[in-house]
Amino acid sequence: MVARAYTVAFQGVEARSVEVQCALSPGLPAFAIVGLPDKAVSEARDRVRAALGAMAIALPSRRITINLSPADLPKEGSHFDLPIALALLAALDIIPKDTAEGVVALGELSLDGTLVPVIGALPAAMAAATDNRTLLCPAASGAEAAWVSATKVIAAPDLGAAVRHFTGQSLIEPSLPGEVTPDAPLKDMRDVKGQERAKRALEIAAAGRHHLILVGTPGSGKSMLAARLSGILPPLTPTEALETSMIHSLAGLLDAGGISRARPFREPHHTASMAAIIGGGRNAKPGEVSLAHNGVLFMDEFPEFPRTVLETLRQPIETGEVMIARANAHVKYPCAFMLVAAANPCKCGYLTDPDRACARVPTCGEDYMGRISGPLMDRFDLRVDVPPVRYTDLDLPASGETSAQIALRVQAARDIQIARFEGRADMRSNADAEGEILKQIATPDAKGSALLSRVAERFALSARGYHRVLRVSRTIADLDGSPDVCHRHVAEAVSYRVPQSIGS
Repeated sequence: MVARAYTVAFQGVEARSVEVQCALSPGLPAFAIVGLPDKAVSEARDRVRAALGAMAIALPSRRITINLSPADLPKEGSHFDLPIALALLAALDIIPKDTAEGVVALGELSLDGTLVPVIGALPAAMAAATDNRTLLCPAASGAEAAWVSATKVIAAPDLGAAVRHFTGQSLIEPSLPGEVTPDAPLKDMRDVKGQERAKRALEIAAAGRHHLILVGTPGSGKSMLAARLSGILPPLTPTEALETSMIHSLAGLLDAGGISRARPFREPHHTASMAAIIGGGRNAKPGEVSLAHNGVLFMDEFPEFPRTVLETLRQPIETGEVMIARANAHVKYPCAFMLVAAANPCKCGYLTDPDRACARVPTCGEDYMGRISGPLMDRFDLRVDVPPVRYTDLDLPASGETSAQIALRVQAARDIQIARFEGRADMRSNADAEGEILKQIATPDAKGSALLSRVAERFALSARGYHRVLRVSRTIADLDGSPDVCHRHVAEAVSYRVPQSIGS
């Protein structure tokens, strides 16, 4: 008779159900695992044998066959140890077969039977809830998995404790969700001296999730401004927090099962590889674009990134998801991020500084900014020059609005958008609006339409550029509390789009 247990195989953020079948048959003693296992899964037989031996359970002198169904689905990772052990224990009649079939299990076994935490407990709990099963996981993963309230989570410290629970000798209390991770202290926008136009652009970008590029001389405050963007972004909604945490769970970034309500802020170095930015490598892990889902991807020294890496951003920016293609699988991750880029205007950095004129004008700037292709530059909604700040201004007292004051306006604009796109899973902010919806919400008044038409003709805006101006206009109107997009909103949006000294 075949005994069964259940676990999951990860394909991106999707956890696909896997049935672990165990059969004991006559023949020479052997322990075989079939069903397209990788090296880590194949080695589970030795860990399971040692863990059962530590519990004084000897394997029978029979042929043991473990089948991981569906057999054509690649199985990767060490979390198959626990479900294989459960199926084997059920086949040996040590635990009830129906009990083993009622749980989704994942966990790595130490040689002494201790359960080692594994990645992916949160998406596994989602899959268990979908299948109406209990989740069995290592004790260290219980707080993370328990955030899914639709399923019961049993977190066992070792295999022996799991056996005693299923045989009714010593029940394990269901796990409780981890603590909400406290937000790190945020930097205040008021610390930035001057740069009012750049601050305004950051506010608009935060309110509508628009992509932004800051271009200025070295030391003008580009990175300082970007570092304060987190202080004006609204917290993650419960749905967004769960989405983001599932990706971070697969990357092993959740600390003690805690879930943060702060939006991700990822800032990879310009030497990062394509696999690090887009995702891939061993087991097709999520990259920086996915880790920044529902948050910010800040790429400093933007032209210094390899050209191939920059070009791969074009599709994720448009679609909000990235497909990692491999010979044996295609893995999809969500990546609805806000791209904030910073760059010097030229290789020496002083093309736009009148006090330190670049010696190779204009070829220095054309060559340097030319590393950013036209199609990629066209995807930035806001393009802002960040002029140098004079040292005499640095001693002036702090002025302007605080991040908290700006955040109130951003939150109000986001609330308008949440109400506007209620019931639409594909649209959450103005940056997502397209087609007929964009036409309904962002068609400007007569003066605004006339202005946009002249600008489109004068600067040969692409269709993408035209629609991005409309989206930014809608966001500016939301910040203004206006139900209609007026001439002044279009004028401000256009001012961030038309060519400036950045050579666009």
